[in-house]
Amino acid sequence: MPVHTYTNWNTRPSDKEEQIEPFRKYFFICEGANTETFYFRRLIDLRKQLGIHPLIDIRLWEKTDKDRDISYAKKLVEFAEIQKQNIDNGFDLDRDKMIIVFDGDIFEEKVQGYDELIASIEKTDTAAVTNPGFELFLILHIDGSYERYIKGHEAEYLRADEKGKYSHAYNVLLKLTGMNAKTNSRIGELADNVLTAIKQEKLINQDIHRLKGNVSSNVGKIIEEIINEKLDI
Repeated sequence: MPVHTYTNWNTRPSDKEEQIEPFRKYFFICEGANTETFYFRRLIDLRKQLGIHPLIDIRLWEKTDKDRDISYAKKLVEFAEIQKQNIDNGFDLDRDKMIIVFDGDIFEEKVQGYDELIASIEKTDTAAVTNPGFELFLILHIDGSYERYIKGHEAEYLRADEKGKYSHAYNVLLKLTGMNAKTNSRIGELADNVLTAIKQEKLINQDIHRLKGNVSSNVGKIIEEIINEKLDI
């Protein structure tokens, strides 16, 4: 079982009622195995509170077993495509949407082919990219964080440390929350403030085609589009 699907979709409130299926499902699959999982699980549980259309479902595909450590973005895209074709995973190729979540920092210096990767994803799917990493998007959930911790500090976020890691966003998030985002599942509770993140994300670069050299995220933009979607059935 390469993926485990997390959803809170209530298909049948009682045995007497007709089973209802979602008209459209948004599937998120993430490069990170922990932090993003903590977050999207919480976001999924907030689906009704966020006013998402009752016939739209959000699901998280969690990598399992030997596939859990697939992290290189190109490999993740290939893996997602295989899962879409697996009938047991319930992906409707005509209606459902796949959102592939990954970090952009690896493309700053080390890895080539970013533009080609985005182009290949956008043929059928959606790329959700944060630069340097997902922790940046989480910082945006804290009211006033853009003004205090991002504006004027962009170069620090995109500067690798002595180990070649882009750790500034992780360190800022740790300072603000007291939580290790990679191990503490409570970090997912930041999703309660997703509307704040959506608002503040508009103050940074959201165009993933102009990612390199820019502190960037379009995760909030994608979530906002899901919240605002009106189905024409």
